Amino acid sequence: MVVAGGGWAGIAAAAELAARGASVTLLEAAGQLGGRARRVDWGDLSLDNGQHILLGAYQHTLALMARIGVDERNILLRLPLRLEVVRADGSRVDLRAPALPAPLHLAWAILRCRGLRPAARLRALRLCVHLLSSGFTVSEDHSVADWLAAHGQPPEVNEALWEPLCIAALNTPLREASARVFVNVLRLTFLRRRTDSDLLLPRRNLGDLLPEPAAAFIKRSGGRVQLGQRVTGLQIRNGRITGLDTTDGFLKADRVVLALPVVPSARLLGTHGSLASLAASLRDLRHEPVCTVYLRFPSAVDPGTPMLGLIGRTGQWLFDRRLTGQPGVVSVVISASGPHMSLDNPSLLKRVGDELAEVFPHWPTWDSGWVLREKRATFACSVGVDDKRPDHETPVQGLWLAGDFTSTGLPGTLEGAVSSGLQCARMLLADSTP
Repeated sequence: MVVAGGGWAGIAAAAELAARGASVTLLEAAGQLGGRARRVDWGDLSLDNGQHILLGAYQHTLALMARIGVDERNILLRLPLRLEVVRADGSRVDLRAPALPAPLHLAWAILRCRGLRPAARLRALRLCVHLLSSGFTVSEDHSVADWLAAHGQPPEVNEALWEPLCIAALNTPLREASARVFVNVLRLTFLRRRTDSDLLLPRRNLGDLLPEPAAAFIKRSGGRVQLGQRVTGLQIRNGRITGLDTTDGFLKADRVVLALPVVPSARLLGTHGSLASLAASLRDLRHEPVCTVYLRFPSAVDPGTPMLGLIGRTGQWLFDRRLTGQPGVVSVVISASGPHMSLDNPSLLKRVGDELAEVFPHWPTWDSGWVLREKRATFACSVGVDDKRPDHETPVQGLWLAGDFTSTGLPGTLEGAVSSGLQCARMLLADSTP
């Protein structure tokens, strides 16, 4: 059994197969596992190629971490839901969830939200009531912007609450984002258990969170992890997978999980007539970028909260890297496309640094910085996208497709990737059962 691709979907598939006693080989073209959520080194600092957080609702990811021996308490800081954002004029909106059962905790948090007018809070609460009465479903997909307008959400609520949540979860602008997927995210986060909306902030780099412990687990379980080995072709005979062409030669395999990003997956699939329509559907998926700006200050700085939303600025979310043992370092995330993509790195560093100087005028001037751009960070979670996303099964026997872009119902998140990989592994094992 072979898993091609060492991102989080491929890691999940290989770890699940190894845990079930299967002889599995995990192939990754790069020199390390992790894909678009991995460790990167900047001088003496271990950073990430994108600032990620997890939610308490990430049940598949958390269960997998526990299975491979990662103790959540040591690697993640779990915080009850709190969203604090600062507007362009310096005023703040602060939403805090109390220790009440879901979804009452969200209703109470909205009613007591600081920085929103009472009338605006009531409008937001009405939307929550509608979500409950509809079972957190959307009968016909619309853009999140149109959906919010249809439910009378005022601009101040959209700006301070719904838009930051949508951009963070779907990595797609409000005017394009799928209301159906957004509502599904709200359902998973706020409907079942209060702890599902907890914020889980990494205490270590992303490599320590899953990729490196998973590699060690796979090897302990008898599997193999081969880095620096790119898949260059699929060998298919009589409608069945027979092996993979790689940079190291041909690898025989009658069970394969293809867990590569969209573009290389479409390239490999498109060379076979039986997979041409699947490849075409992948090519129809658009992508959105994520930029992460790291700034290092000459002394420790304190934003007052581990995570702060920034409204009306280029930067959208600020994270305090003291949590990862890096005082004086902050990361600023810019999700989705926008004018910032036309700026070169020095210009983007200066703009984000100037914005932080307005919010925190007492901070010293930053002395070094780094910009990481993932131009295809996620698929564009636009209106109707669920109708375009492929299933895990393919027309070729013995070949499954994994990735956050598959038909999970989730946006392009770590949880989406992991749940996809797990599902493929279980389908593969079921297919192997006599």
